[in-house]
Amino acid sequence: MGIVINQSIKNTIITYFGFGIGAINVIFLYTQFLTEEYFGLITFILSTASILMPFMAFGVHNTIVKFYSSFKSRQSQNSFLSVMLLLPLLLIIPLGVITHLAYDSIANWLSKENAIIKDYTWLIYVSAGAFAYFEVFYAWSKVQLQSVFGNFMSEVFHRGATTILLVCLYFGYVTVDQLIYGIVIVYVIRAFIMTLYAFSLRLPSFRFTKIPNLSSILKYSALIIIAGSVANIILEIDKFMLGQFEALNNVAYYGVAIYIATVIGVPARAMHQIANPLTAKFLNEGNTVELKTLYQKSSINLFIISGFIFLCIIINISKLYLLIPGNYSEGFIVVLVIGLAKLSDNLIGNNNAILFNSDYYRVVLMFGVLLAILTVVLNLIFIPIYGINGAAYASCITIFTYNIIKLTFVYKKFKMHPFTISTFKTLVLIGVCGLGLFFWEFPFHPIVDIALKTLLLSIVYGLSVYKFNLSEDISKLLNRFIP
Repeated sequence: MGIVINQSIKNTIITYFGFGIGAINVIFLYTQFLTEEYFGLITFILSTASILMPFMAFGVHNTIVKFYSSFKSRQSQNSFLSVMLLLPLLLIIPLGVITHLAYDSIANWLSKENAIIKDYTWLIYVSAGAFAYFEVFYAWSKVQLQSVFGNFMSEVFHRGATTILLVCLYFGYVTVDQLIYGIVIVYVIRAFIMTLYAFSLRLPSFRFTKIPNLSSILKYSALIIIAGSVANIILEIDKFMLGQFEALNNVAYYGVAIYIATVIGVPARAMHQIANPLTAKFLNEGNTVELKTLYQKSSINLFIISGFIFLCIIINISKLYLLIPGNYSEGFIVVLVIGLAKLSDNLIGNNNAILFNSDYYRVVLMFGVLLAILTVVLNLIFIPIYGINGAAYASCITIFTYNIIKLTFVYKKFKMHPFTISTFKTLVLIGVCGLGLFFWEFPFHPIVDIALKTLLLSIVYGLSVYKFNLSEDISKLLNRFIP
């Protein structure tokens, strides 16, 4: 667990730094420098590209993590990595041809509710391709147990570049059109830099000797396309469907609310970067003792940290919305509902890593496909009735259902669950702090109010976690700062 904690701390710091930059972009710069329609357009382009990304990557980013440690000789590793680098082209090239030949039909379909989308449709394909190969080379670095630089590129680089572009827009150095193209170019550059870094860790040697279990590897990659698509549909389909049913300004309101709530999921993302290859290693070695320890520790650590972030957001959300244009406050319910869903994602720890690196991934994929369909159906029902809140309800129901299924499946197949008595204590702590501070208001400027409530929460929550020793790892970390 030491290497997990070490790199997870670094990844968490980097990720939150990136999310801090992103928060400035989304909550303040986009809302002040762009019209709601153009902000919604950028959100739509990137969300749609994220849905396409698993197809473009051909599941390779997950396949590398699962199978790399099973190859012991350098020759077999080289052959495996060579195949992995070329595999995404099997879908990227045909999709590119289809996009070119049927561009007008695709563009007209996507822009039927918002005509502005039509001229930018091709940027969705370019963004998706850049996303795909970035993830491939990020996985390449992960299996070398070097996740920090990749995490920096994933969380900080493009957000920092976007900040620069938005400032340039404000001062008139670029137009809105150039801003949109510039953002896509940033993602292409990011993929190129990640490629260079991955090759610096291990330069590929293109050899195509016989690979043991190649058929199993290809089947896994094909199925992971479905898995990745399921995950991205659950995460991104709401913004895509809002763009099909609602004006783009509502996509902008929803995008801001989702970004605020997504901060709660950052700890899980940070720990996943290093916990995923370790989980694969324990499964390949049949080390169930270490696997269970990692499962329970990842769950309680993530639940405590994400619970604190959830509380920081919820008790301060009304004041936060006073700092941005009034119409964006329509996303309050979205923040609460999606925040609870993100909290449940953290609670299940490295559950996803266990499932998708085990031999049971096929069964879980079947559940995932059904839930992806459920997500689409619920959005079709709820968005016309409740608007952006309906999209949040659909996502929350699906995420909770999916997490319950995954928890149950791991328990039945591996005879382990992530919960301890500390889980219940942490849940009570979150509930008490939330109810105690949500209605407590200071008669000051919103920024001062937010600072005071956050400070009060930090003291109460931090001391409670430490006094009741809710997490051995967090207590050890706090001992460094408490005499």
